[in-house]
Amino acid sequence: MWKLLRGRSREAESFKEQGNAYYAKKDYNEAYNYYTKAIDMCPKNASYYGNRAATLMMLGRFREALGDAQQSVRLDDSFVRGHLREGKCHLSLGNAMAACRSFQRALELDHKNAQAQQEFKNANAVIEYEKIAETDFEKRDFRKVVFCMDRALEFAPACHRFKILKAECLAMLGRYPEAQSVASDILRMDSTNADALYVRGLCLYYEDCIEKAVQFFVQALRMAPDHEKACVACRNAKALKAKKEDGNKAFKEGNYKLAYELYTEALGIDPNNIKTNAKLYCNRGTVNSKLRKLDDAIEDCTNAVKLDDTYIKAYLRRAQCYMDTEQYEEAVRDYEKVYQTEKTKEHKQLLKNAQLELKKSKRKDYYKILGVDKNASEDEIKKAYRKRALMHHPDRHSGASAEVQKEEEKKFKEVGEAFTILSDPKKKTRYDSGQDLDEEGMNMGDFDANNIFKAFFGGPGGFSFEGGYAWCPWEFPDHKQMQRLPS
Repeated sequence: MWKLLRGRSREAESFKEQGNAYYAKKDYNEAYNYYTKAIDMCPKNASYYGNRAATLMMLGRFREALGDAQQSVRLDDSFVRGHLREGKCHLSLGNAMAACRSFQRALELDHKNAQAQQEFKNANAVIEYEKIAETDFEKRDFRKVVFCMDRALEFAPACHRFKILKAECLAMLGRYPEAQSVASDILRMDSTNADALYVRGLCLYYEDCIEKAVQFFVQALRMAPDHEKACVACRNAKALKAKKEDGNKAFKEGNYKLAYELYTEALGIDPNNIKTNAKLYCNRGTVNSKLRKLDDAIEDCTNAVKLDDTYIKAYLRRAQCYMDTEQYEEAVRDYEKVYQTEKTKEHKQLLKNAQLELKKSKRKDYYKILGVDKNASEDEIKKAYRKRALMHHPDRHSGASAEVQKEEEKKFKEVGEAFTILSDPKKKTRYDSGQDLDEEGMNMGDFDANNIFKAFFGGPGGFSFEGGYAWCPWEFPDHKQMQRLPS
């Protein structure tokens, strides 16, 4: 019997030596096989479990390695490397408190052990990062949480909990591809991980893929029915989808008041869903534009682009509202942004139209001077000129102060200038199209407001602004009376 045991021991040592050779060559799978053979031959040898634990750690199989390391110290509590490996496995898996206990035991056995001292510091650093991350998550300082988790994962590369927290914060920061990558890596190793399913759904939810998001939330709840975050997210996603669809239906039916109320209610469901809320603001802006509440529409579209500065539809909607309120510089700015992003013929034409209106807006507004609409008829333009010319004629204000006389004379000239342009079909067409009026002999510096007035009102013997008899149409608009003008 003794000879048999001795023979098995020698064979086990041979397997261990072969395992060591493969381990040295970094062929960890073969090393694992030989250490397993050694354990099968001598299952009470602590060093064999320790060696296999080291091999499993190199293969990234920390949970299995932890089992071997724990078995090694159960067999021999004085096995320092066994305690070190147990602590390292605990730390790699994110259990820093348990790691500290293992490293403390190693130091009790060898208080000068440099590796144990360093690993003990590392474990305490991870504990501190966890505490900071927990506090910052409550403060919604997600960037700092990501920073802490990155630092912690340097010591705990196999900790799913740290990875999930990092992924969730990346999603909250709008860094969806990174968040999805982390969650997908976990799901490849564990397809039933409820936390990873939740984060995957969260990314889709925040990217406005609500139907797909709900599927992941439901799957997470199947794996963990008490998963509070998945439950809340699923409820919000369903409510948001329903309100948005109801708002869209009301809008299509022309019930703009109801659509406004529904979009407003939807905006109150989840302030963290940036992309969906950007669309809701834009939709509500469209409703406000239909209700001719253009300032409110502009504000809604502004909120939309604050949430999503790549949202072309919101820029286009706001630009149109700026055009409708004659805020042409702002409209040009928005259309330039759109055209830089999407260089289509349609966007180019919209930009050109806005630039033309801006150019026109910087000239004198002859329609405004006469107080008529841009679609005013020839008769309406004549009536407006008659009224304004009589109102501002210098002789009517001869008794006023020099300052008032100067202002009225200026207005009188502007009224004459406006009438000269708008009463001439050719000049009016050029003016309306934004062309320069000084081209083709239309120099506006050559006209005389008095001559225009005289030609318009007429009268026997003409009209004079100097001494002598003249018609005074502001007192006798029917042209049937005369008075002596002061010389």
